[in-house]
Amino acid sequence: MSSLQASGGGLVQTGGSLTLSCVASGFAFEDLAIGWFRQAPGQEREGISCAARRDSNIYYLDSVKGRFTISVDYDKNTAYLEMNDLKPEDTGVDYCAAKGVIIRAAVFCGSYRKDYWGRETQVTVSS
Repeated sequence: MSSLQASGGGLVQTGGSLTLSCVASGFAFEDLAIGWFRQAPGQEREGISCAARRDSNIYYLDSVKGRFTISVDYDKNTAYLEMNDLKPEDTGVDYCAAKGVIIRAAVFCGSYRKDYWGRETQVTVSS
């Protein structure tokens, strides 16, 4: 059975940093696509950053480019999202999602159906 265990998040001041982690189990790791998604208050969930083992490109939402870095340790089946220079608009409920599928990272971060989600992780950035 596939599952995701997410951790990290918290409350930081503007300009601060946080790192989220997501441990995946039970997936077809040779084809793993994994990413982070955020639902800001009153808004729909959107993809922040995604990586796919079969795609050398990494997707970042424009508003986080240069500040966030996603990395995946395939030996540990763990994805990390390092978030630097956080801004109040980064506030939201973050989720990780994954699937064993050959896909482009940008597509996975889009409307592609995600079958598995990790638990919600609150990120709050105070001004």
